[in-house]
Amino acid sequence: MPVVQIDMLEGRTLEQKRQLVKKVTEAIVETANCPPDAVTIIIREMPKEHLGKAGVLRSDM
Repeated sequence: MPVVQIDMLEGRTLEQKRQLVKKVTEAIVETANCPPDAVTIIIREMPKEHLGKAGVLRSDM
C-alpha cells in the first residue's frame, strides 16, 4: 500500500488539490502496478511563516 505525503505551502484551491491527488495516484498506479484504492495521499499544508530558506521566512520573501 503506497502512502505519499506532500508538504506544501497553503493557498491552493480545493480543485487544485483534487487534481494533484488524481494525478499522483495515476502515476503510482502506473509505476507500482497497484490498484487506485491501495494508494493513500496525505497533503500537509503550512503557512508561509512556518517555512524558512537561506535564513529567511517564506512570508518575508
